[in-house]
Amino acid sequence: MPFVKLNKDGDIIGLSEQPGHGTGEELPADDPEVIAFLEAARNQLSSSDAETIRVIEDLVDVLIEKKVLLLTDLPQPAQQKLMERQRMRSELGVLGNVMVDEEDIL
Repeated sequence: MPFVKLNKDGDIIGLSEQPGHGTGEELPADDPEVIAFLEAARNQLSSSDAETIRVIEDLVDVLIEKKVLLLTDLPQPAQQKLMERQRMRSELGVLGNVMVDEEDIL
């Protein structure tokens, strides 16, 4: 059962397996508030993952363009994934303004 850290309004702002570090009461793992907190955290991580993937993908493109890295330096599965993403982004780019990401770039 996790120990919860609450803000002044009584909302969960953190979980811990052990008491301390500002944690208070212990709640069951299936408590609706604990579940909601964990789902929100998973959603934030998922969104961050997608954004980070985009940054890494762009970084690899720049390194290849500047000849700091060769695509063939990467393992074959990584090469295939990067080429597939490039193909998908290229095809989506043809759609123009119909489909753009959060920063309005493809």
